Amino acid sequence: MTKQKNYKKTLVACYLGFITQAISTNFAPLLFLTFKGTYGITLEKIAMIPLVFYLTQLLVDLAATKFADKIGYRTCVVASQVLSSVGLVLMAILPEILPVPFIAILISVVLYAVGSGLIEVLLSPIVEACPFESKDGAMSLLHSFYCWGAMGVILGSTLYFAVFGLENWKILTYVWALVPLYNAFNFINCPIERLMEDGKSMGIRKLLKTPVFLLMMLLMVCAGASEATMSQWTSAFTESALGVSKTVGDLAGPCLFAMFMGISRMLYGKFSQKLDLSKVMLICGIMCAGCYLLASLSTLSILGLAGCALCGLAVGIMWPGTISVSSQKCPRGGTAMFAFLALAGDLGAAVSPTMVGSLSEATGGNLKMGLFVATLFPIILVVGLIVLRSVKKTSN
Repeated sequence: MTKQKNYKKTLVACYLGFITQAISTNFAPLLFLTFKGTYGITLEKIAMIPLVFYLTQLLVDLAATKFADKIGYRTCVVASQVLSSVGLVLMAILPEILPVPFIAILISVVLYAVGSGLIEVLLSPIVEACPFESKDGAMSLLHSFYCWGAMGVILGSTLYFAVFGLENWKILTYVWALVPLYNAFNFINCPIERLMEDGKSMGIRKLLKTPVFLLMMLLMVCAGASEATMSQWTSAFTESALGVSKTVGDLAGPCLFAMFMGISRMLYGKFSQKLDLSKVMLICGIMCAGCYLLASLSTLSILGLAGCALCGLAVGIMWPGTISVSSQKCPRGGTAMFAFLALAGDLGAAVSPTMVGSLSEATGGNLKMGLFVATLFPIILVVGLIVLRSVKKTSN
């Protein structure tokens, strides 16, 4: 019976699910300066948008450790698509209805962040439960679609803004909202398996007492921080700090960042069986710290842009790589393991971009200073990977 099920439909739905998450994560940051000009929202308040987004995801991740298995994967994942679509639609409508546009935007962000959080928790175990030969390769390829989705959002939005103007951004919001709405029907019809039978997964207490898993959570905090900071702020950074136009900033900043991150994940998916994952992650962590320093300290625009873009190549392997290591080290971790890893990544993604915004505002709008301080996260990641490799050597 299993062989008769079309798991390609499941993969396609999961691919579109990560594209939906890419829309939720990357579309609003392209409008940060538009929100500032249109609604008079300060940079410090704008920094609250990614904070609320990732904190909401974090709470969903935490709650999912309890309810995901009870409610069922299908119900939760369909809800993730519907909430993502509704949140995007309301982002275009509510600011014109409510007296405080900033609050209206935050309400919309919360809705599509709940959808994004469910996507983050559920898609990895859904694919892990499918009967594929190369789980690591499938997982890395799955996460690469977030990158291609981010590129599509940035390129499509930039082209739209160039042709129709920034003032018509609401129409584009409705267009992007159609993607999760369509994908909700995909998840209704595709085959979805349970990750493991009831009673066979590791308990939450035992999972959180496993030293290697706690180390994995630390790596996810730093990976989420390193990825989200550059992703969330690179558009505004390239415009203001490097003095380039919005079109150049969006294309040369977040778009190239997403492209290199996707390439990194695809290459790992192809060559994962031949590589020492922890060594690759260590090299990438060092490269990531270097990219942050290059972006924040360079006086030449071209070098700053290179630092922003190449950071995607460096950080791309961190998230799926940590999931793969955790699946190997804790094969009975169950849905709770994926939820806690997502929670850790979102914690880093919530703290770091907000910290950058606050530090930048405190230094007169100097985003370079904010990115310089954010270099702390890839440095901690490198230290954690060194500890991981020493633990592995000790156990051998």
